[in-house]
Amino acid sequence: MEIRPEPEVILERKGEAGVITLNRPKALNALNLAMVREILPRLREWANDPAVTRVIIKATGEKAFCAGGDVRTLYDLGRAGHTAEALDFWREEYVLNHYIGTFPKPYVSLIDGICMGGGFGLSAHGPHRVAGERYLFAMPEVNIGLFPDVGGTHVLPRLPGAFGVFLALTGTRIRAPEACACGLATAFAPSAAFPALEEALCAGGDVDAAIAAHTTAPAPSAFADRAEIIADLFSRGSLEAILAALEAAGAAGGPFADFAAATAKDMRTKSPTSLSIAMEQMRRGPALDLGECLQAEFRVVTRVAAGHDFYEGVRAVLVDRDNAPRWKPETLAQVDPAAIAAHFDPIPDELELLAPGA
Repeated sequence: MEIRPEPEVILERKGEAGVITLNRPKALNALNLAMVREILPRLREWANDPAVTRVIIKATGEKAFCAGGDVRTLYDLGRAGHTAEALDFWREEYVLNHYIGTFPKPYVSLIDGICMGGGFGLSAHGPHRVAGERYLFAMPEVNIGLFPDVGGTHVLPRLPGAFGVFLALTGTRIRAPEACACGLATAFAPSAAFPALEEALCAGGDVDAAIAAHTTAPAPSAFADRAEIIADLFSRGSLEAILAALEAAGAAGGPFADFAAATAKDMRTKSPTSLSIAMEQMRRGPALDLGECLQAEFRVVTRVAAGHDFYEGVRAVLVDRDNAPRWKPETLAQVDPAAIAAHFDPIPDELELLAPGA
């Protein structure tokens, strides 16, 4: 008897819900192009099916909702000279991100585990984002020569207290209480409550009421005591000003001196180009809607995919694992601001988005 491989994503109707289940637990449910190409057409069907009144996205396994895009495959494609194929993934992923953000029915993300990069893109743009007790979020792209994409330009600069700027520039990992405090998550549920919550959502009725009946207040944020200093330091208008303020706070002593000094030291290990791009995203993002942000990100990733730091970062972190990337340029002082701005310039093959509900 032929043994069929497990599907990487399961798409099914359960009661009134269309349910997306990410099903690559051994790969931490990393998102690939084949999965994108399955999810988007089904979402389009469900948008126009009156029997489907809401969509739920969840994942198998206890470790991860979705640890990101499959960057190792993108690295391999680029190294082999197949950059156009890598760009196909980003293009179609961004179209999916926008479609989720403009989906005409309630879209509920049940996030219990690692949620980074591409997992953020699958969940952050829907109106209902329930974090479980295993929730672990980060946008760590500046560590690998990339930038916080999949709509990070739209979401992160809109978080209160410059917390999204902090997340974009540091890649800091946060748990459910922090996500709820800053608005990345809209509710918290114990892991054991997720099956009952899903069942209630599939049964129909009011989505907000179903979520409220199965969620509870999270613990206090571990960053609550640092919220004020983060808001102060990361609301500065430039990378140089942020780093100078962090280093001054570190040298001045006080309860947050160690935090400020360690944060500045860590930021200086990251790709100077990626940091500069991320800062420009945070500057531009508030004036743009989600579609415009994703179009800007596709311009940027087109140029990053033709550059050096992404491949060097993935090599250092995921391939050779020496954690000793050799960035070009090596320091922030060597970064040309005009070159960073040029990453956002129009390209011949612009990202084309689907109309809401199309």
